Order: sequence, then C-alpha cells, then structure tokens
Amino acid sequence: MASAREIRRRIKSVKNIAQVTRALQAVSASKARRAQEAVLATRAYAQAAWKILTDLARQVGAPSELHPLLEQRPIKTLGVVLISGDRGLCGAFNYNLVRAAVGFLKTQDAPVKVVSVGRKGRELMWRRGFRIVREFSGLPAAPSVVDVRAIARAAIDGYLSGEFDMVCLVYAEFINTLIQRPVVKRLLPLKMTELETQAMSHHAVVARPEQAAIDYIYEPSPREILDVIIPRFTELQIYQAVLESLASEHSARMVAMRNASESAQDLVGTLTLRYNKARQQGITSELLDIAGGAEALSRATARA
Repeated sequence: MASAREIRRRIKSVKNIAQVTRALQAVSASKARRAQEAVLATRAYAQAAWKILTDLARQVGAPSELHPLLEQRPIKTLGVVLISGDRGLCGAFNYNLVRAAVGFLKTQDAPVKVVSVGRKGRELMWRRGFRIVREFSGLPAAPSVVDVRAIARAAIDGYLSGEFDMVCLVYAEFINTLIQRPVVKRLLPLKMTELETQAMSHHAVVARPEQAAIDYIYEPSPREILDVIIPRFTELQIYQAVLESLASEHSARMVAMRNASESAQDLVGTLTLRYNKARQQGITSELLDIAGGAEALSRATARA
C-alpha cells in the first residue's frame, strides 16, 4: 500500500490537473458560444445561395454547358477534403471524423487523394497510408471566407484540372453542444437534383417535383452568373463546414474537459479516503509500538 506521503503528493498532482481542465473548459465554453453564433448566422445566407443555384440549374441547358463545376464524369480519382482540429483534448472528436472518412473510402474503388485541414486529421490519415496532397492548418479562432479561400481553390483547381473527378467533404455537423455528427458529403461536382448527398444540403430549400420551373430572365446570362456564383458557393460550403467543425470541436472539448474535471474531483475524493486510511493505519501502528514498548518496559522493571 502506498504511503501517506505518496498519496498526498498524488492528490496535489490531481488537483493541479483539475485546475487546468477547468480553465480549458471555461475557454472552450467561450469559444464554443462564439462559434455556434457564427454557424447560425451563416445558415440563412447558405439557404439563400442554394435557392439561387437551384433556380439557375433548372433553366434550360445541360449542366456541363452551364458551368464545368456542374459536369459529371467517371470517377478515376477521388479527392477528400477532411476538416479536423489542430489540437487534441477534445475526446474522440478527431478520431470519429477520420473513422467516418475511412469507412466511406473503403466503399470506393477509385484512388484517393486527401486535402487535410487540421493537423490531427493529417496525422491520422497519414498513419493509415492515405496520400496527403495538400494540407492546411492554423486557421484563426474566428475564420473568415478569405481564410478558407485557399482550401476552396485547391478543391476547385484540382477538379478543373482533372486531378480529382469528384471531391467529397468530411466534417463534423454541429447539432448541439452534446451531439456532433461526422458526415461525408459531395462538394464537387454540384448536383442540384441530388441535394441529399451534397454538402450543406440540410440548409437547402428543395423544390417539390410538382412545382414547375419559373422561367426567369437573367441579366447577364445564367452562364456568366454561374461563373461567379459557383466558385463562391464552393467557398461558402467549405466555410460553413469549417464553422460547423469549429463549433463541434469546441463543444467536444468543453464536454471532455468538464468530464475530466469531474473525474479529477472523484479521484481526489477516493485518494483522500485512502490517505485518511493510510494515516489512520500509521497512527495505529505508532500507538501499538508505544503500547508495546511501555509493556516491555513495565515487565523489565517488574523483573528488576
């Protein structure tokens, strides 16, 4: 059994760790609140952008003729944009994202190239033998569209050049503070008729089949509008996914640090009980030693 001194040292160590986890919990709670507000603020814009795109795509003309990012071709190489965190201490958040990505990729026959956003995802995918073609990390705590433009450019240029025949987006969809759902959605090509598999599709207003397409008159032409809107909308999808993942990561870290703080308090209680027992046992042993010595002294005096 450990001595009282060793237990007391361990109690002090656990209390120090609990102070750190409580501080991280408070910081993550503040960041999670701001990230959640950013996610909710951009969803209305994403919904409006979806409506414009669906109206444009329903106009007369083949998708490939409207814009090359709408063109569908045989999948010879699959690109995956994986959005994870740069740091740990957030429970199974990063592992769940990688597990969802790997589970999806096992069902695909085409070779895979990974564009990683976040150091943790890059490390986990590299250990599993996937090819990392581009990597991004160190995004600001409150990123803007400009901060994710390079990520969108990598996906768009890779698709237009033929490096990728399809680009998928893997991110954590923010449901609430306790639930973050890893999802795998298609980023490119955009398919307005298959919204359920498209990234950010849960923000789309899906037109009912019985609704006839309204013949809008656009100025300039739909092609010119799509040349501007589709790249920006691709940026928006990635930006929204980054915000969703940030809100999910901070929420997961807040919950993990809260659980760690509670576990530390429980451990301190258990160690305190063991310390009291060890201390009581030591006192009892000392009392027995004193009593034994007094008894031996009295017998020696009696014989004398």
